[in-house]
Amino acid sequence: MTPATDFIYAYRIMRLPLLDAGGAPIGKIDDIVVVPGRGNEAPRVLGFVASSQRRRIFVTAARVASLDNTGVRLKSYDIDLNPFRLREGERLIGADVFDKKHGDETVVDIALHHQGGHNPGWSVAKVRLAKRGALLARPTFRLVEWTELAALFAPATPVAAEAARLRNMHPSDVATFIAALPIEQRRTIAAAMDDERLADVLEELPEEEQLRLIEGLDLDRLNSVFDEMEFDDLADLLGKMGIEQRTKVLESMDEDDADTMRQLLSWPEGTAGALMTPEVIVLSPEATVAEALAHVRDPERHASIAAQVFVTHGPHEPPTGGYMGVVHFQRLLREPPQTKLKDCVQHEPTIPPTMPERDVMTRLATYNLLSVAVVDAGNHLLGAITVDDVLDRALPGDWRRAQIAPSIAHHPTSHASEQHTTRSGS
Repeated sequence: MTPATDFIYAYRIMRLPLLDAGGAPIGKIDDIVVVPGRGNEAPRVLGFVASSQRRRIFVTAARVASLDNTGVRLKSYDIDLNPFRLREGERLIGADVFDKKHGDETVVDIALHHQGGHNPGWSVAKVRLAKRGALLARPTFRLVEWTELAALFAPATPVAAEAARLRNMHPSDVATFIAALPIEQRRTIAAAMDDERLADVLEELPEEEQLRLIEGLDLDRLNSVFDEMEFDDLADLLGKMGIEQRTKVLESMDEDDADTMRQLLSWPEGTAGALMTPEVIVLSPEATVAEALAHVRDPERHASIAAQVFVTHGPHEPPTGGYMGVVHFQRLLREPPQTKLKDCVQHEPTIPPTMPERDVMTRLATYNLLSVAVVDAGNHLLGAITVDDVLDRALPGDWRRAQIAPSIAHHPTSHASEQHTTRSGS
């Protein structure tokens, strides 16, 4: 049994400041979001609702470095200012659990316990109950196991519970986990996911698995999910669709996005053109280091894309004007903010869109590149291929299935990645 001294109480937490990585207060904790455990597992803390800059926001537990009587301290200085919205399967301790009746007693507090190991985090340990009455001189209190009031944390449906539990997992872990489920259960969970989360998971699955997972979703839902996917991943998926379905999807897309997709789909499978992404940071040679860093800091960009800025003459949307070179993130950090990109640009090997993907892998390895620019015969930048784009191609076709057993063994709810735990648009 966990000693009572190891508990931290929800009532206390909901009066603590939210602190940045340096310990400076940037807001106040208002509530705690929990999701039900699987089987006999205790409900787990998914994150915290906080007031910051006059907004009510969500802070995922994965971003918390420490939680004690001084406050909830973050691992970094960045916060997601998108407004908080409770999702199906989640419970707010303050709003949904406090003051609930249990016979002639009332829930007045929740004791949380920190768990280490493979999936560190906080979980519900005990519930504090109070009994009040006209014949009692003062309230009486008792601390009971959470299992005595398990119904307080239960979601409306098992599917909502499963979708909620998967929210803080890395998308790759979610993809591995659901790949082991029966197909109908996979589709049910996918339907319960929000658009951004489903898009992240699809990007981690082979195209054949993607098609099976989205089968049955209507066109409106598909478009909402596809809007959240990276262009190169979406092109791979559309390329595996039947002609009739692909045509319907393209016709229903935004015109500019559809044109981009058609261009990517025009390249033969197995070439650099089919592998590249056009969603790269492209700036003018007259742009400054400060401007480039502002683009790099955009939290919506994947780390591999934000690792460098490509410099071209106008226009700056692929296909661009004349390609000049690249400036890597580390170089940007070393230069004064007012420095022009033309004064720190680096010339690295480029590749044509017709290059076979095997040769692309060789080029990246030979020159130790994180990415390589794809340019046409006229020296116009078409996009780039990052090292993570080619990893899946280099691994055996069944590599993900080999990960299923160890992943499930360690599973329940991983906080492995902060990058994929934002609640954008919620």
